[in-house]
Amino acid sequence: MGIAVIKSRALAGMQAPEVSVEVHLANGLPAFAMVGLADTEVKESRDRVRAAITNAGFQLPDRRITVNLAPADLPKESGRFDLPIAIGILAASGQIPREGLERYEFAGELSLTGELRPIRGALAMTYAMQRSAGGHARGFILPMANADEAALVADAAIYPANTLLQVCAHFAPHIDGSFALARHRAKPLPLPPSIPDFADVKGQQHAKRAMEVAAAGRHSVLLVGPPGAGKTMLATRFAGLLPLMTDDEALEAAAVQSLISGFSVEGWKVRPFRSPHHTSSGAALVGGGSVPRPGEISLAHCGVLFLDELPEFDRRVLEVLREPLESGRVTIARATRHADFPANFQLIAAMNPCPCGYLGHPSGRCQCTPDQILRYQWTSPKLSELFIKIAA
Repeated sequence: MGIAVIKSRALAGMQAPEVSVEVHLANGLPAFAMVGLADTEVKESRDRVRAAITNAGFQLPDRRITVNLAPADLPKESGRFDLPIAIGILAASGQIPREGLERYEFAGELSLTGELRPIRGALAMTYAMQRSAGGHARGFILPMANADEAALVADAAIYPANTLLQVCAHFAPHIDGSFALARHRAKPLPLPPSIPDFADVKGQQHAKRAMEVAAAGRHSVLLVGPPGAGKTMLATRFAGLLPLMTDDEALEAAAVQSLISGFSVEGWKVRPFRSPHHTSSGAALVGGGSVPRPGEISLAHCGVLFLDELPEFDRRVLEVLREPLESGRVTIARATRHADFPANFQLIAAMNPCPCGYLGHPSGRCQCTPDQILRYQWTSPKLSELFIKIAA
């Protein structure tokens, strides 16, 4: 009988708890069993791993294979466990040595040909590994496409690979004596992209001054004015008034975005600007799903959330913003899962003064009744208390 233990990580909100992938080979009819609260995506790895091992030139053992993902009460999802499962099978069957495997953590999705495909949450996993290691972190072997993202974590030992065969050759020189994984060095970060400048706004001096005060005091802002007054133009330039992001802020914001594969190195230290459509649901803004994912307020962490056409948003959707605005965090609770996400954002909203948008306009085009105007302006009375109101 053979057994091997490989280290990997799951995702639970912003947390990336350690997972031990235990592979056991026993005598009996050939079978492939997987236990440990694995979702459908993880269970499907049996077929991917079987094909990847065969096409990489190895042999899948004709024995009873049992894979346990520990701890058993922690939900596991996505294809990131393909690589550690494949390495565990090869180590347990003696096709690669077990020595040295304990010094690394593994994550990666396998194609049927044995190539490594990118995974989501690589930055969050690396960040959690460094925080929990206390200066004694393991090396992290993951797909080449995730290397630059993971290397943003200071002092992280990242070893990227393109194929399963390359990972195996790193531990078994007899497979390919000329190849060994090299530690990835972080590339020089690109210059941050240019962001819209307040200098582009002509006039509106009182509105620009109020926006500067709001940026300095971290106040929420409500811009009210007719169509074409410049409300959206002011809002999209608001992030340029905020101070530069610190390393910790940039790392935390990037880790949140990596959970939905939405982070790119070009956006490093650029404050997020999110502008969801007014038809967005409460789950889209706050986050949710059977496997909790961050919503717009978390993706705007350390940046700006812009709600254009505020009265068009459903009132119940707006009310869910109150607690995150006060606490800077949001907890998504489901029957079997809980996830905690940061949500420290600055809220900017814009609206017309009436349904037609021309209340008080010199042209006198507004034909809205007082009752229509009142209902339109106070869609969410409680939320309106959080804003500094600016007539643009």
